Amino acid sequence: MFSGATEPAFWLAVLEVIWVNILLSGDNAVVIALACRGLPPRERMWGMVIGAGFASVLLIVFTALVSELMTLPYLRLASAVALIWIAVKLLAPPRHDEEDTPEAAEDLWRAVRIVVIADIVMSLDNVIAIAAIAKGQYALLTLGLIVSIPMVIAGSAIILALIERIPALVWGGAAVLGWVAGDIFSSDPVVPQLLNRFDPTNIDFVARVAGAALVLACGAIWRTTAQAPGRAERS
Repeated sequence: MFSGATEPAFWLAVLEVIWVNILLSGDNAVVIALACRGLPPRERMWGMVIGAGFASVLLIVFTALVSELMTLPYLRLASAVALIWIAVKLLAPPRHDEEDTPEAAEDLWRAVRIVVIADIVMSLDNVIAIAAIAKGQYALLTLGLIVSIPMVIAGSAIILALIERIPALVWGGAAVLGWVAGDIFSSDPVVPQLLNRFDPTNIDFVARVAGAALVLACGAIWRTTAQAPGRAERS
C-alpha cells in the first residue's frame, strides 16, 4: 500500500512526521478547544474531530505549495492579521444552544470553519518542517498526519476540560494565538526590510507581545460592548 513501507527508514520518517506535528500543534490544539467550547457536548467532539481532520487534509495538499508561497512578501502579514481576528472572535461570549437543533448544527460548522482557517494560518511553518522530513513522499506524509490526528484531538480535549474548570484560561489561549500571530508577522520577508534599523530579535519579541496585547485589548472591548445593552436594560 505504501511505497517503501518495508524499509526501517520509512517508518522512522513516519515517526518523525508524527513527532514534529505534535510538537508544532500545541497552538492548533488551543484553537480547537476555544472554537468548540461553546458547543453542546455531542457536537463538541464532532467539532474537534472534523476540524482536525479537515486541517490535516489541507496540510497535505499545501505541503507541495507552501515552500514556494512562504517566500512571497506580505503573505505572512495577511496571515498574522487573519489570526489576530480569529483570536479576538474566540474571546466572544460563547452561545450554548441545545443539542440536535439547527442552531447547534450551525454553531458546529462555524467552529469547524474557525479551526480549519486558523490551522492553515498557523501551520505554515509546520508544513515546511514536515515537508523537509517527507521529501515528497506523500504516502509517508499522509500516514504520519493520520496517526497524529487523535493525539491533537486528545490535547484539545484536555485543554477544553481545563477551560471548563478555569474559564479565565480562555484569555490565556487567545493571548497565545496573538503571540503566534506576532511571530508570523515578524517573519514576513518584508518586515526586516522595513525595520532594518532595529535588531531582528527585538522586532520578533515586540511583535509577539504586541500581538498578544492587541488580542486581549480587542477582546475586552468586544465583551464590554456586548454586555453594555444588557446592563442598560437592567438599569
